[in-house]
Amino acid sequence: MHFIEPFYNWRGYYIASEDGDSPFYEREYSEFEFDKRIYNYLIHPQWDHFGSTTLFLKVLYSDYDSGYSIIEFIGEWNDAIENDIMVLKRDVIEPMMNNGIHKFILIGENVLNFHSSDDCYYEEWFEEVEEGWIATINFHEHVVKEFIAANIDQYFVFGGELEEIEWRTYLPTNLFAKVESLVNKRIGSPY
Repeated sequence: MHFIEPFYNWRGYYIASEDGDSPFYEREYSEFEFDKRIYNYLIHPQWDHFGSTTLFLKVLYSDYDSGYSIIEFIGEWNDAIENDIMVLKRDVIEPMMNNGIHKFILIGENVLNFHSSDDCYYEEWFEEVEEGWIATINFHEHVVKEFIAANIDQYFVFGGELEEIEWRTYLPTNLFAKVESLVNKRIGSPY
């Protein structure tokens, strides 16, 4: 797992640790010391710890004028034991929403498992984005099935073309336009 780096080709457009409005502002990273782990597996030091011991993330891009953020995840999403959604919602999502982010693209190709608890934080997040949305792309099929079994799929826009986007081939603004187009078709939004 230590070879899996967060996507870095957009660093010329955005770096969360240099964004004064980011929850990860002024975060420092080691290029050589592997200081993070999921269970007994070291992970690349560029991933951001946000309070979970099993799930890490990287904010790849945020555009406050357009109100969206693209976030990549790695690890095991564990609400049952770690309450990952609560920590994510309180420590990452809420500060972003306070700065105008209301559309979220969650990239989950490196999320290995999902363990559910209740859905109250998902419901809260969904209600608070108001005119926005939460879209997931490239989550593994078994993780999506776990979302559905836990009945939290109602809070996300996912599936279909969203699970097949070759997102690394896009610039961040183009990826957002593509995802927003798919979301608007799905929910019939006038935006």
